[in-house]
Amino acid sequence: MTRSTTDEAAAPPLPSPKERRRLREAKSLSEEQVAEAVGVTRATVRSWETGRTSPRGRKRALYAKLLAPAPAPTPAPKPKPESKLKPESKLRPTPTSTPAPKPATAPTAPPPETAPASTAPAPDPVSAPPPPSEPAPQPKTTSEPETEVKAEVKAGAESGAGAAPGSTRLSPEEAFDALYAHAAPGLVRQTYLLTGRRRLARESVERAFQLAWHRWPEVAVDRDPAGWVRAAAYEYAMSPWHRLRRAHRHPDAPPTEPARRALFEALLELPPAYRRTLLLYDGVGLDLPETAAETEASTPAAAGRLEMARAALAERLPELAAADSPAEQSELLHDRLGGLARAEHVPAPAPARKVRTGSEEKARLWTRAAIAFAALLIGATALTLHTAPTHYEPPIAPPERVGGVPPRGGPQKLTAQDLKLQKSLNEQLAHGPERLVPELR
Repeated sequence: MTRSTTDEAAAPPLPSPKERRRLREAKSLSEEQVAEAVGVTRATVRSWETGRTSPRGRKRALYAKLLAPAPAPTPAPKPKPESKLKPESKLRPTPTSTPAPKPATAPTAPPPETAPASTAPAPDPVSAPPPPSEPAPQPKTTSEPETEVKAEVKAGAESGAGAAPGSTRLSPEEAFDALYAHAAPGLVRQTYLLTGRRRLARESVERAFQLAWHRWPEVAVDRDPAGWVRAAAYEYAMSPWHRLRRAHRHPDAPPTEPARRALFEALLELPPAYRRTLLLYDGVGLDLPETAAETEASTPAAAGRLEMARAALAERLPELAAADSPAEQSELLHDRLGGLARAEHVPAPAPARKVRTGSEEKARLWTRAAIAFAALLIGATALTLHTAPTHYEPPIAPPERVGGVPPRGGPQKLTAQDLKLQKSLNEQLAHGPERLVPELR
């Protein structure tokens, strides 16, 4: 155990999966180039960037060295990522050049436990709520309640692991509850816009948070815990297996207002991948690389999906077709999606305690099922070993034709004389030998 801990500590640290993709694109490296440099396949590199697996040993060191930023960056290679992310500038200008000013708060003071519930403004049903000092929501600006929730989540993950004696740390349950209270209501409305089914939206969010609680040590230290849960909820909601369930076979009734009804029907007519890209970029407010990373697509492919989705919506919505620029289309879609999510009566998610309890019960159920299956397999193996023969028994040889054998013997066919004699013998008395039977006169 000490050796494995020492090896993990000596391994070079790696950024989060989304950050790995961003660093690779910032260096203008393709997946094939990274795979060739590290000595793996392209599918392995994509698995590293999506967070399904993580490199180890020599490959981890090469991968970390390849993603490490240059010690003295020069302005010369900057046009390469800009040219590669050209579709983003054509779709909507994002305020990436001038970062938003951070609120003047002490970095060492932990946020209060009731900050997301008491001091946070009303959450936006589609995107995260902006801080009170900002006049309008920005796509890449992290809101103050979201920052506080991330701090609480990371504080809960670090509780009990080298925490200072005087510092106040949240327990994992309190950190999970804070994340759930902040992200669950808006995430249910987002999933409703993605699927058009209220019950499926609530079920998807609850299942995503159950999975997050089951893997809480990994989710708590993630760069964006709410994004981790959002990706899990979207994946569950877009599963094609829900078509086999009678309750989720058809979408719910559309809104009665004509404008919202047209937007609702136009959204459901889009392909699932296009609908998800549009919701993440124009609804939630992610930038194009983050949208591409969450949908597991390349940046040009995500840009193409976004353009096709906007063009399909513009055919159904005249006000969207009348927009002068892609930026106006993005703002208009953000407002319309938010209005549609707020207007619909979406069921509230279950309490956080119930979600945590359900996750723990499901984990216990799977554990018991695995133990029962292992016991059944061991029993079947033991029975087979007990009933199996302990020595070799040669099999019976199959029959074969042989020659030179005389025909089978038996009574021959009786002649007429033999039949006459047999008849006469049968008519006579047969109580003893012939010489002892008296002849009657």
